[in-house]
Amino acid sequence: MNPSLIEAAYGRIAPHLRRTPLLRLKAGEFGIDAALTLKLELMQHAGSFKPRGALNRMLSAEVPTAGVIAASGGNHGVAVAWAARRLGVRAEIYVPAVASAAKIERIRGYGAVANVGGANYAEALAASGARASQTGALVVHAYDQAETIAGQGTVALEIEQDAPALDTLLVACGGGGLVAGIAAWYAGRIKVVAVEPQACPTLHAALRAGGPVDVEVGGIAVDSLGARRVGDLVYPLAARQVAAVVLTSDAAIRDAQKALWRELRVAAEPGGAAALAALLSGAYRYTPGERIGVLVCGGNLDPATLA
Repeated sequence: MNPSLIEAAYGRIAPHLRRTPLLRLKAGEFGIDAALTLKLELMQHAGSFKPRGALNRMLSAEVPTAGVIAASGGNHGVAVAWAARRLGVRAEIYVPAVASAAKIERIRGYGAVANVGGANYAEALAASGARASQTGALVVHAYDQAETIAGQGTVALEIEQDAPALDTLLVACGGGGLVAGIAAWYAGRIKVVAVEPQACPTLHAALRAGGPVDVEVGGIAVDSLGARRVGDLVYPLAARQVAAVVLTSDAAIRDAQKALWRELRVAAEPGGAAALAALLSGAYRYTPGERIGVLVCGGNLDPATLA
């Protein structure tokens, strides 16, 4: 993907977005002997980075009277519902039974129809595809559309403008649209590291197999990082331009959530804390003095779970 497509996407969607802040931490904070820069994308509209891709898809196409349709583990559905309300179109979202109640409530709160069923994201995706064939609604894919990938890549454009001296950026990966868009933007100028839960090793498995393959998914971040296979458009971008894939445990993710809340009063959901978990747990091994960016990408959770 050419970075010019990401620049064009940013011009399209920026009027609708928040410019989410960076938080610069001194070496030694969190016990890390490196300067950390956190991009707090969980403060984006709808509570995650997902409105970027959703808006770019919807603003790049003519939306029919049937509106838009999407499948989601949760955050993409919230984002599509939010974007549809902002643009004045109808939205129908399919989510699996593992989606959190907080995310389903937000989807409905934005005025979208939320259909809950199926054991996982893949089953919700199949149901949404069948429904789209019936209605003619515009499909807004969670990660495997060029418009979605370009939209997600705009977060990297902002990071580079605001923190141009990074050596490394850690990014959570589910279906891979976010890390693919970010890697496409940087095009090797910095080290982009994908972080996956051990229970959702989608990109890790694809790279080992030489292409997208189905994996079993589970764990505490399954509602945001639980795609069964990496996207067909995502895979070649990631294979060329993602420097490494790191796996982290559910326990490390929970510890990272608690650390963000304890030290910074930042309430991140499990998927949103996964990138930091790789750093705090040692799954990603940094060098002293390395200038590391961490994308905190989602905050749709019940705050009581941080207690």
